[in-house]
Amino acid sequence: MGRVLLVGRLAVRDLLRRRTETALLLLAVMAATTTLTLGLVVRDAAGDPYVSTREATSGPDVVAGVGRLAQLPGLEDLARGDGVAGHSGPYPVAPAKLQVSGRVSDVQAVGRDAAPASVDQPEVLQGGWVGDGGVVVEAAFATALGVRVGDPVTLDGRSFRVVGVAVSAAMPPYPGSSCLVAVGCMSGAVSGDTAAGLPPGLLHNPGLVWLTQADVRRLTPDPGSLSYVMNLKLTHPDEARAFVGANPPAGRDAPRLTAWQDILDDATEVAGDSQILLLIGAWLLGLLAVATLSVLVGGRMADQTRRVGLLKAVGGTPGLVAAVLLAEYVLVAVVAAAAGLAVGSLTAPLLTESSAGLVGGAGTPSMTVSTAGVVTAVALAVAVAATVVPAVRAARSSTVTALADAPRPPRRVGWLIAISARLPVPLLLALRVAARRPRRVVLAVAGVAITVSGIYVVLVLNAFLSTQPLAGGYDAAQVELLRQVLLVWMVILLCLAAVNAVVITWATVLDNRRSSALARALGATPGEVSVALAAAQVLPALAGAVLGAFPGGFALFAALNAITGGDGGRATLPSLWQLLTVVLATVLVVAALTAVPARLAGRRPVTEAL
Repeated sequence: MGRVLLVGRLAVRDLLRRRTETALLLLAVMAATTTLTLGLVVRDAAGDPYVSTREATSGPDVVAGVGRLAQLPGLEDLARGDGVAGHSGPYPVAPAKLQVSGRVSDVQAVGRDAAPASVDQPEVLQGGWVGDGGVVVEAAFATALGVRVGDPVTLDGRSFRVVGVAVSAAMPPYPGSSCLVAVGCMSGAVSGDTAAGLPPGLLHNPGLVWLTQADVRRLTPDPGSLSYVMNLKLTHPDEARAFVGANPPAGRDAPRLTAWQDILDDATEVAGDSQILLLIGAWLLGLLAVATLSVLVGGRMADQTRRVGLLKAVGGTPGLVAAVLLAEYVLVAVVAAAAGLAVGSLTAPLLTESSAGLVGGAGTPSMTVSTAGVVTAVALAVAVAATVVPAVRAARSSTVTALADAPRPPRRVGWLIAISARLPVPLLLALRVAARRPRRVVLAVAGVAITVSGIYVVLVLNAFLSTQPLAGGYDAAQVELLRQVLLVWMVILLCLAAVNAVVITWATVLDNRRSSALARALGATPGEVSVALAAAQVLPALAGAVLGAFPGGFALFAALNAITGGDGGRATLPSLWQLLTVVLATVLVVAALTAVPARLAGRRPVTEAL
């Protein structure tokens, strides 16, 4: 217990002595844990409006449908089956063309009674319920069409008036849908060649409307062609999927069943896409955080060389020294995980869409043990991955060498000396600065490559959302939501990349303060030293930007397609001029970020540095 207390006190005291570096460590890990938390809980938060709608409408546990009048006995047998506590229907369903204000859309028209149903009674948001000559439009569909109560519409040429706008939990909100009609349905964009090969009568992106049963029957000349739907309430609602699995379609005439959990999945599909984007962003940020922490840890270990020698001189074992060095970053990781969990949970409702087709909004998701465990484990993994090698190396160093704290001699590489000798002074110094810390150069290249790869994917997804939203089944509100997710993802990534660039530059300045002063003593000007320190970061940034544009960005987009099962062939990849612009902008931004610390280092008095 005394050993643990000693390690903790030493770690906390060292963190408080270097508050700026501690804050940067905290921000780097917190960026990854916040994004990871958002990715893990955003879909749960998005499910709240559907749950509210299900409660308000006495939503069904299972929706059962048949395609023809002759198949109705199957529904009646199902309603009398074990585990069924109640039902409403069967109700007739007819495919139709709805025309309003010059726009034509496919719809599924469901015939309902004027009296309230015990299971699935749609909640009227505006106007009233069905009546002769009146149509009630599903709320998200009404929003997409711009339809209001009182507007005249036609269904298959018959005139109706919109008498109400309502929501239901028996079907996902538009543009999602469950196909209830025998002719079939399809969602997404359709090209001209594809449309020519589709079956006649197939409904494309159908909306949902409710009429009286008599009005629905007037829409079709053949009553036998009507489809029917029944809403079931089970004794154990949580076992809806098991009920569906226990009643598989035995043939073409058997009812088609849909559990409420499957409707929930469809209703929160856009949140699922947001979740994938956020999780990928979290892993990118985690990699970038490892790079940032590795540089910070390396710089701090160099400053703590004498402290390590003192600990070992007073009897500290290599294990105790390593434990003290590791404990600092483990403490930061734990605090960052807790902060990331809190911020991510509170922010998740802001990144979920409260669909017009559902009641209520997203609430703060409950924090589960698994979510907290995953986020904390990732934070600890980031901290340990960046710290364990430098900590073990410092712990194994000689006590005499550590107490002496002599400057690290540069590595002599013949071919590098031959090349750099022919370069201008700033580039000569920059090349030698980079060669002194090859691991740091690799981390700088990797950090920029990760950032540019993320920008590449954002460009592709933004172009897709701008030109082909219906191909993904998104309406305008869902497109805006996904753009907000991309914006959050991009802002956090760019901020952490900026911190990474500044940290690497400052670590390079500290590491080269003696060699830079020696170069100035031998005739280099302060301006040449400043340019050299900045160029030592710009050159790796250029290499990282090129690698991030290709193949890094393309590989990341291919991985995203593989995870989501998307069709990458429909996406518009960034053009050559866009990639060149991203590479140039990256180099300029890195140059600007590194200019200030490099200039401060170049103006430091030579005698003070030496």
